[in-house]
Amino acid sequence: MKILYAVQGTGNGHLCRALDIIPILREMGSVDVLVSGIQADIGLPFEVKYKLHGLSFIFGKSGGVDLWRTFMSSTVRKFMQEINSLPIEAYDLIINDFEPISAWACQTKDIPCIGLSHQIAALDAASPKPDESDMLGKFIMKNYAPTSSSYGFHFKAYSNQIFTPVIRQSIRELEPQDKGHYTVYLPSYDDAHLLKNLSKFPDVRWDVYSKHNKKPFTVKNVSINPIQSETFVKSMATSSGVLCGAGFETPAEALYLGKKLLVIPMKNQYEQHLNAAALEQMGVPVINSLKRKFDYAIESWLNSKNTVHVDYPDITRAVVSSIVENHK
Repeated sequence: MKILYAVQGTGNGHLCRALDIIPILREMGSVDVLVSGIQADIGLPFEVKYKLHGLSFIFGKSGGVDLWRTFMSSTVRKFMQEINSLPIEAYDLIINDFEPISAWACQTKDIPCIGLSHQIAALDAASPKPDESDMLGKFIMKNYAPTSSSYGFHFKAYSNQIFTPVIRQSIRELEPQDKGHYTVYLPSYDDAHLLKNLSKFPDVRWDVYSKHNKKPFTVKNVSINPIQSETFVKSMATSSGVLCGAGFETPAEALYLGKKLLVIPMKNQYEQHLNAAALEQMGVPVINSLKRKFDYAIESWLNSKNTVHVDYPDITRAVVSSIVENHK
């Protein structure tokens, strides 16, 4: 069986999940990997047969997605060229992790496309939703990578087609410790914003991982580091807590490691507001930004000892095997 595994390359979460899923798929057939997007900071230790531009959301510098740069980075002509040039009919099975090129290639040629992503679970009617609706964000998310069959991962198994998160083996093998620092990953804020706001808490050691620089440096109690998967994971595993965006993989891994968690959903990113609603329902504190009015909430979180207990068994092999068996 010839399998195409297509992965969204915006952010790092999809690629982290792929690290565990690709080896399992390789046991079931010949696997080609497609990655589209231009915002990831990590690579895959596998051959990527198709590296495409796709449709990437560009992170801003003050807490949100830069909609103008996102639009300018993705031309309709290039998008259509990539869809039309992909030999999608050469595969017996297409598994798609929120990747638009292969999804729309399947759509135009009436070929089944099996969705296996967090976004599918977040949109599921059974999953928590924010109080404020975002019709445009919901429309974009539903139509970004259309699929014929859908399975998803979420913080909880809200329905029978939603599974608990893929926690990569490198995380499962860690022995968490508390060395007193706080790990920060807020890619939509630049270093200046982070230094200004985090230095307001001078008794805290902040270990920041930034998309906006390539060399580490320290200012007072804030260390800024370029993103490197191994050092970030080590920092998170030895932290007192994790301050991050309301993505999926980083919060899920922080919860699995038993870390105190505080999240800030990105502006103009509907998925993160869906995630924030789910996390808040679980008892994770959520704030809207790093603005001064949220200083008290950050201080309260720093002083709190509360963590959210989760049970994330290693079910990735069973999930992937079942999906392949159902659709081969």
